[in-house]
Amino acid sequence: MHLLGHLVRFIVSAFMLLVVSWIVPGFTIGGFWSAFFLALVIAVAAWVIEGIFGRKITPFGRGIVGFITSALVIWGAQFIVGGMSTSIIGAILAALVIGIIDLFIPVKTPFERSSSR
Repeated sequence: MHLLGHLVRFIVSAFMLLVVSWIVPGFTIGGFWSAFFLALVIAVAAWVIEGIFGRKITPFGRGIVGFITSALVIWGAQFIVGGMSTSIIGAILAALVIGIIDLFIPVKTPFERSSSR
């Protein structure tokens, strides 16, 4: 994927996180740039976690382990990203809403390689 594709992905993710912060109580994002940096932190954390533990435990993984990992990454990101705050319950609910949105609007993760090479 080219740089423009990654940039568009982070912009779409930032808008999705803003919508999630509007829906989920206990999960707030101060503005677009906080949401953009949150999307970036989530992507970097997923890359590091996948490198250490493998694909099944990443926030992009399906199942309960991926869900719990997503909630923990979202909760931990509040200490890195300014203008964002969440409670444990807010992070769990945000991970749930993000998972539901992903069911209807699936997005390829940065770790999936296209087979058209």
